[in-house]
Amino acid sequence: MKLSVFTVATPELTPEQLAAAAKQAGIQGVEWRYKEAPEGAETMKPSFWGNNICTIFPSGGEELADRFGRAAEANGLSTISVTPYLQAGDLAETENVLRTARRLGASYIRLGVPGYDRTKPFNELFELERAYLREAAELCGQYGVKGLVETHHVTIAPSASAAYRLVEGLNPDQVGVLYDPGNMVYEGFENYRMGLELLGPYLAHVHVKNAAWKPGDTREDGAVAWNCSWTGMKAGIVDWKQVIQDLKAIGYDGYLGVEDFSQQYEQSADMLQAFAGYMRELLEA
Repeated sequence: MKLSVFTVATPELTPEQLAAAAKQAGIQGVEWRYKEAPEGAETMKPSFWGNNICTIFPSGGEELADRFGRAAEANGLSTISVTPYLQAGDLAETENVLRTARRLGASYIRLGVPGYDRTKPFNELFELERAYLREAAELCGQYGVKGLVETHHVTIAPSASAAYRLVEGLNPDQVGVLYDPGNMVYEGFENYRMGLELLGPYLAHVHVKNAAWKPGDTREDGAVAWNCSWTGMKAGIVDWKQVIQDLKAIGYDGYLGVEDFSQQYEQSADMLQAFAGYMRELLEA
């Protein structure tokens, strides 16, 4: 297994700084965040989803995308993904992302998945997503870039088995699953090995972070309200030693991509060093 970084987690670094820091940490791949900056971002402090300067802005065109590609290449990193925030059904924007991904030599993009908030029935959202994935798979095949469904809380794919239902029957060379155990602490926890075995050839990538539940306020009826939040890699509910063992058991040889939102480290470069050291320790065990 190799190591990568999703640049949503390194908001204060330029692409050149990120690529150099990743190389120094012994990381081999990079997943470039792909999204427009929010209005007024330049006046804000760097943040994961706000003023993130390690992001390819679509409005920057080929010139900006090429800058990110050059930063990776200059430091011997593979651009493994261009990672957007697509809406399910938006094939035009999906193709735009695929075009950028192919230009940078990326293997993957992240596809859109409907959120679930009780306002629309699951079966309606499921059929929407299946129709989208069938058409997106064809586009992915044309561009030679695989589209990934991420296991993510507050969507209709919170677990491995839910994600499998979405991609089942599609060509695993065109569509796969991004397995994220950290997200599954919030919603979607399943036995790791069982979920990985179920995904089979659809398992394409793994994100690495952690989270934990803590008791909050007591409601008027006496029930305790529990809250989930991001934690350091070793402080949360995900047993990364077990996950690595299970990945080895099924023969996974892809990337482990850090997406640490814990803010345990003041500098992203320090976070990358800690991540790489911990993963190497687990991989060598």
